[in-house]
Amino acid sequence: MAGSIYTVAQINSYIKNMFTQDYLLGAVSVKGEVSNCKYHASGHIYFTLKDKQSAISCVMFAGSRKGLSFSLKEGMQVVVSGRVDTYERDGKYQLYANLIVEDGIGDLYQRFRLLKSALEEEGLFAEEYKRPLPAKVRTLGVVTAETGAAIRDIISVAKNRDPYIQIVLYPAKVQGEGAAETIAAGIEALADYGVDVIIAGRGGGSIEDLWAFNEEIVARAIFNSPIPVISAVGHETDVTIADYVADVRAETPSAAAALATMDVRSLIRELDSDVARLTNLMQSKIDVCRLKVESYYKSLTVNSPRHRLNNTKTELLYMEDKLSIVMRRALEEYTGRLGILAARLSGLSPLDKLSQGYSYTECHGVNISSINKVKAGDEVSIYVKDGRIDAVVTEVSEVSR
Repeated sequence: MAGSIYTVAQINSYIKNMFTQDYLLGAVSVKGEVSNCKYHASGHIYFTLKDKQSAISCVMFAGSRKGLSFSLKEGMQVVVSGRVDTYERDGKYQLYANLIVEDGIGDLYQRFRLLKSALEEEGLFAEEYKRPLPAKVRTLGVVTAETGAAIRDIISVAKNRDPYIQIVLYPAKVQGEGAAETIAAGIEALADYGVDVIIAGRGGGSIEDLWAFNEEIVARAIFNSPIPVISAVGHETDVTIADYVADVRAETPSAAAALATMDVRSLIRELDSDVARLTNLMQSKIDVCRLKVESYYKSLTVNSPRHRLNNTKTELLYMEDKLSIVMRRALEEYTGRLGILAARLSGLSPLDKLSQGYSYTECHGVNISSINKVKAGDEVSIYVKDGRIDAVVTEVSEVSR
């Protein structure tokens, strides 16, 4: 076995010592364009310094930022002074900056500013050309790479908000040579397909990674699209020309999916709540109406002709009973009185007199109580106790007293 065998840590330590012992790398100034700049919450600044041929990772620790009088931005041309050293744990070398000064604007950033100014003057960014997103999206078109976090995030958010939505992906190249052409072609193809909204975007990256979305062909494809376009390029701090032209700009692909879709589950919950509320209101109304109907029914029952007729019948029956009692009492009273009168009349009755030997004489139905009431030749009837005697008056004589 030839040579010695070393650990990874030994190799990294050896390389670090080489960097440390190199006089040139201990104090160096490097000119380049700022790319992929990130301000960390700890106060450190991480960025890449590049030129046309190469790039180097850089870091400025929070303690060194006191001499930095401006904010680092994508595309800035700067001169970074510091030392080149290795991060022993990862075996990577980087430029540790202790001073950064501006040296103009980088080539890519200059191109970005020139195209942005030209398109803005032409009117591609004007608000009057921005189209509103439809309230209900049934088919969502997406122009992005078929692999990567962007499409996964869009599908996850869109399906979570609207499980019924149809997503049509146009797999596009989103960085490198030919990327802008495939993105523009994707927008045109999805518009012809007839989707409701198009999301064009990708995840974050450096200005070089996102450059396809700063190309004029993509800007004009978005502007000329008959379908509303949402740009979803990079993260919150990344802004491209596509963002300015698009009808709506989303900070991330996930945010674009949320803007394009309706939260169906939330809508269903709201509808369920509204149904429950309306059901309660209707039940309350029904209960109130039921009470009113019962009240009206009772009132109608009391005041109905049948009820009144029944009451009248009851009253009549009561009055009939009362009248029967009164009449019975009166009849009994009159019967008693009649009996008394009958007894009295019995003593005065002509029939009783006849039974006692008396007779009763009449002429033509008139009682003969005097000789002056008959004359000789009149026919008279004489009533005795056991019959009648018809006779003719032969003589009328006055009795002497």
